Amino acid sequence: MTNQEKMKIPRQPMPEQDPLVRRRNFKEVPLGYSPETAVLEASRCLSCPNPRCVTGCPVHVDIPGFIARLADKDFPGAYASLIKDNSLPAVCGRVCPQESQCESKCVLALKGEAVAIGRLERFTADRHRAEAKEENVPIPASSGKKAAVVGSGPSGLACAYELLKAGFSVTVFEALHEPGGVLVYGIPEFRLPKDIVRSEIEGLKKLGAEFRLDSLVGRLYTIDELLKEEGYQAVFIGSGAGYPKFLKIEGETLNGVYSSNEFLTRINLMKAYREDSVTPPIKGKRAAVFGAGNTAMDSARTALRMGFEEVFIVYRRSRDEMPARAEEIHHAEEEGVQFLLLSNPVRFLGDENGSLKAVVCQRMELGEPDASGRRRPVPVPDSEFELPVDTAIVALGTEANPLLRQTTPDLPCSERGYIIADEDGRTKKPGVYAGGDIVTGSATVIKAMGAGKKAAQAIIKDLM
Repeated sequence: MTNQEKMKIPRQPMPEQDPLVRRRNFKEVPLGYSPETAVLEASRCLSCPNPRCVTGCPVHVDIPGFIARLADKDFPGAYASLIKDNSLPAVCGRVCPQESQCESKCVLALKGEAVAIGRLERFTADRHRAEAKEENVPIPASSGKKAAVVGSGPSGLACAYELLKAGFSVTVFEALHEPGGVLVYGIPEFRLPKDIVRSEIEGLKKLGAEFRLDSLVGRLYTIDELLKEEGYQAVFIGSGAGYPKFLKIEGETLNGVYSSNEFLTRINLMKAYREDSVTPPIKGKRAAVFGAGNTAMDSARTALRMGFEEVFIVYRRSRDEMPARAEEIHHAEEEGVQFLLLSNPVRFLGDENGSLKAVVCQRMELGEPDASGRRRPVPVPDSEFELPVDTAIVALGTEANPLLRQTTPDLPCSERGYIIADEDGRTKKPGVYAGGDIVTGSATVIKAMGAGKKAAQAIIKDLM
């Protein structure tokens, strides 16, 4: 097939659950490509001699390589090519913002629609998982080196994977009772089924990774104790930035006001959506979610599935400034989430029992751009209005938990509490490396994975 013929093939749509059906269930929304559709979509790739798509991928997957194998119907070969650089392909195929990373660099995007790289990545990983047989995974020869990974989120898992391949003995310390970090406590089941995450983690266990759960580093062990008493020659900190931010307005302590962290953790990790769960469910009729990032969309769409009759996204800027993925905004709208844009909460109102009954908002208008490049929201005088709600979810992002810096006083941190590390993950504290959200602040799964991978390469170089 010539390139001209390839360019005439339209980008293949992703089949999805009907919005009116899915808004009341936790099943995955996109249904995945069939083999025939995946092969057709893969055949659109032009196999560029200088593939820019690879430069847009934080872990530098050989994108043309795995897609070429898909186009040839070599599904095992496609997976083998993919897994060389990406330890979590089924996860990344679902939650990575390909439209602003690899797909944005695709040559086809210049005049039309990019190759659906993320959808092909998901198909490849899912096909492998469905067809994989129980087999003895060869464990790399031991290097005699021992490393600790703090946190089992994307950066920690990616770091562990690279170290395991180099023959390191790796122990992953996780504060919660299930590994996966934000992949299990933050991202809802309808976007990322937990069985997918568990399957990816099982792959690390087969390579020899040890996971210690309910193990909060900073309490159970300090960083210095891991290095000096437990015998680890390197410690990678990938603990994420899971400390919630709040609005800091009147009434924020009322019953019914939650951080998105608590709301999503109770439902995702503690399974409050299941009838057999012992976790008390969060119920109500009208919910307001403050923020417009992916976490805000996750919270709003989760609230619908928990039975709320009306759910509002309240955001102080306009639609053009919303940081969430376009796909997530589209799905939220399809499912019935309402958007109150150019509106900012100023105080919460409670009833005689101390429970939330309304939020007072103020209309905003956009002024000059701020440091982020987005136009600054400016209050409109005398424009306050009440929004009756019984539940409020604050999804304004997260910041660094202070525990590690409090228990490791010689670990260099920024004024905002993030660990200072160079581009390869090295900190100024000997033997200590860091990457992901604990260094950069909240970012994407794949960027955290890229940081974990880089840090592992630095550890290998320094110790080997």
